[in-house]
Amino acid sequence: MPEMSNDLTSLASQVYERLIGLFGLPEWREPLPALDELISTILSQNTNDRNRDVAFNRLRSALPAWEAVRDASLEKVIDAIRPAGLANQKGARIQQVLRQITEERGGLDLDILRAMNAEDAHAWLMKFKGVGPKTAAIVLQFSLDKPAFPVDTHVYRVSGRIGLRPEAMTVEQAHPHLAGLFLPEQYGPAHLNLIRLGREICHPQKPECGRCPLNDICRYYHETGGQ
Repeated sequence: MPEMSNDLTSLASQVYERLIGLFGLPEWREPLPALDELISTILSQNTNDRNRDVAFNRLRSALPAWEAVRDASLEKVIDAIRPAGLANQKGARIQQVLRQITEERGGLDLDILRAMNAEDAHAWLMKFKGVGPKTAAIVLQFSLDKPAFPVDTHVYRVSGRIGLRPEAMTVEQAHPHLAGLFLPEQYGPAHLNLIRLGREICHPQKPECGRCPLNDICRYYHETGGQ
């Protein structure tokens, strides 16, 4: 078995370069305004990208202004976002977030975040119920161009298997931990390529370790032989 490096920063660098070699330099879908990205990411929770996009587009078609979404009946919002699943929960959360932003800001814009540093902007977003560290990080990284490392279920699973984080580390702890291993300019591509690795190769069940470009540096592979 090859010697495994104890330097997690070095391991992260190898992971980053090998995934770029396998998948290329990924690009986020067309960036959305911060408020749009926030609502889209709430819709994405516990569903896939296609269902998220269908629900988001239905919501924007039925209620084109965020003020209209805020002020509409809850039933109308729920009906529009039903394809995303958990519509009752997500509809109520979306309206509550929009109302809280209005109360605090006097309107529905998130321009205040552009003047904040990444840490303060992240904390501001996390005040809202239904906005966790992943949602806040996605808004910062992909809409506001502020450094943040989002950790979704794929990134969490893959990073644990590779050995980029302690296995017992929580999802919440993984956000700052992984951000400390990669360079800020690597956050977006690393996030997207780790997700792709998790979807296409490092499955929750029966990962295809034999065709993974990381198997010689992966903790899981060396401990289990890919079984």
